[in-house]
Amino acid sequence: MTPNIQSVHFTADKKLIDFIHEKVNKLTQFHDGIIGTDVTLKVDKSADQANKTAEIKLHLSGNPLFAKKQCATFEEAVDTAVDALRTQVKKHKEKAQG
Repeated sequence: MTPNIQSVHFTADKKLIDFIHEKVNKLTQFHDGIIGTDVTLKVDKSADQANKTAEIKLHLSGNPLFAKKQCATFEEAVDTAVDALRTQVKKHKEKAQG
């Protein structure tokens, strides 16, 4: 699965894109019904150090799952968003089976 990555008002470097691919593709271990993924990266104009935002939307059969995290780096934001989605995917799978 290749995630659709969009960076708002900046260009993401190859290292960041590869990191996102690696993290998002690990979600397929928990659910094989993932149709697609949209990742949006933004930089907020706030003076706060944690101004990097990552939004990840997983398209599953049925309802999509969504996580939005704001951290000091994009890698940290993507990592915490993927962790939140991992929990959501597991709950979604359990609900579908039970």
